[in-house]
Amino acid sequence: MRYFVEVAKREHVTEAANVLHVAQSSVSRQLAQLESELGVDLFIRKGRRVKLTPIGKILLKRVEQMLNMMNEAEREVKEYLDPEKGVVRIAFPISLAAHVLPKAIYAFRKRYPEAKFQMRQALYHDLVDGVINGEFNLAMIAPLPSEDKHVEQKLLFTERIVALLPIHHPLANQSSIQLWEMKDESFVTLPEGTIFREIVLNACREIGFTPHIAFEGDDIDALKGLVSAGLGIALMPEVTLVESIPQSTVKIPIADPAVTRSIGIICPTQRKLLPTEQLFYRFLSEFYTPDYKL
Repeated sequence: MRYFVEVAKREHVTEAANVLHVAQSSVSRQLAQLESELGVDLFIRKGRRVKLTPIGKILLKRVEQMLNMMNEAEREVKEYLDPEKGVVRIAFPISLAAHVLPKAIYAFRKRYPEAKFQMRQALYHDLVDGVINGEFNLAMIAPLPSEDKHVEQKLLFTERIVALLPIHHPLANQSSIQLWEMKDESFVTLPEGTIFREIVLNACREIGFTPHIAFEGDDIDALKGLVSAGLGIALMPEVTLVESIPQSTVKIPIADPAVTRSIGIICPTQRKLLPTEQLFYRFLSEFYTPDYKL
């Protein structure tokens, strides 16, 4: 099965054999035996290259889930003896990378200094799919997703969405700003299809206007740069401005209506968290109380 996964990912038997540190003939023999036992062709062969057949793609998904479970079982046995020295596999979005998650990990390792972390950054939908499919067991996420029977979710805290304006903007000297005051402004936002863009658009629509989007940026840092250049205003998660506010910009709270997003942790309902992950999950529940302030 491991040979099958490696060949499927690399689409090359020789390259897979080199990574696995075995002879190419051994890999080819194992694949032929697997196909013979299943009674189907798993690969389309083109010289030294191979590509998965449709049934091969189905098998790959299942085999990867199985291998993830086997690896977790091995880790669980080891961590059962000493969960304070185990590994936490956790994924996160870029907006939580600079402050929220590192702060929690720092505090956790002060209590459990020998605990280790395997961290992965991912897009919103990949975080949810990764938890369901077994790529990782924990994901910090914002906002919390819709109800799903495969995912358990816990609210950690709720953060404010604030306005980021160029420093010479007519509204820049106000102590707070109403969302309605920005109805005629040029907005900079994340690309279409991103969750945070939908939060911004929905907040504006709820009070009766659709914002004019002048520019799009691929990530939060790009939005900061666009605002700093005076190309528009942006609504931003406050957590992304904790460490510093970009040059030539000002951060202003939104007073009416308040715009917020939830920040939480998700884990699978159909798999048990490993001992060290259970320890970290409980710690997060204590560390980030619902009234937590950035």
